[in-house]
Amino acid sequence: MAGLRPILIVDDDKALLDMLVEQLGVDGEFSPVVAASVSEAQARVAAREARFDAIILDIGLPDGDGRDLCARLRQTGVKVPIIILTGSDHETDEVRGLDSGANDYISKPFRMAVLLARLRAQLRTFESSEDAVFTLGPYTFRPGVKQLHDAAHNRRIRLTEKEAAILKFLYRAGTQPVARQVLLNEVWGYNATVTTHTLETHIYRLRQKMEPDPSNARLLLTEDGGYRLDPDGIKAIAA
Repeated sequence: MAGLRPILIVDDDKALLDMLVEQLGVDGEFSPVVAASVSEAQARVAAREARFDAIILDIGLPDGDGRDLCARLRQTGVKVPIIILTGSDHETDEVRGLDSGANDYISKPFRMAVLLARLRAQLRTFESSEDAVFTLGPYTFRPGVKQLHDAAHNRRIRLTEKEAAILKFLYRAGTQPVARQVLLNEVWGYNATVTTHTLETHIYRLRQKMEPDPSNARLLLTEDGGYRLDPDGIKAIAA
């Protein structure tokens, strides 16, 4: 479980690829993975343990059309946001791109700030949808329906809205602890009536639901004035 968000970039323009990789990696938010062709992109998506939060996809690729690739990815069950890049600004091309299953369509040349803003917007929308699925050790986490699923034991755990929001934010932080005040601000907003005791109560209830032994937490740890999810503890339980 990584804190960086893996983004697959599919383009055969090396200069553009290098620029996208550099800019997406600047703030430590994204982890870009590149592919220069349809076949390479398909191999990366199909790879064991592959996980991408979004795909940035060029139309003109050396071995095919990016829109056809987009349609095939959708047919195989890929649901993450796909943003198509193209050198054409014709309306018919945009319509075809969106009809292929893309979430957004951006014409070249584009401003990087605009691409980043639209990428983040698509990610926010997706994470709130029923299609969003994250892996938390033995659990499949679906924040859109506020549920954890333990497939090994055929068990579904219902979460409250706040519990799901806490888990989603901690998941995105990876192995880094998140301070209590940061979690309060992110989950409850700047509400002066909400105290750290409220957060601690929610953490307690989450552990009762998630941890095999809530008194000896291995998944949801208290650390450095905050909380974090522990991938090693998760693996131990999953095993």
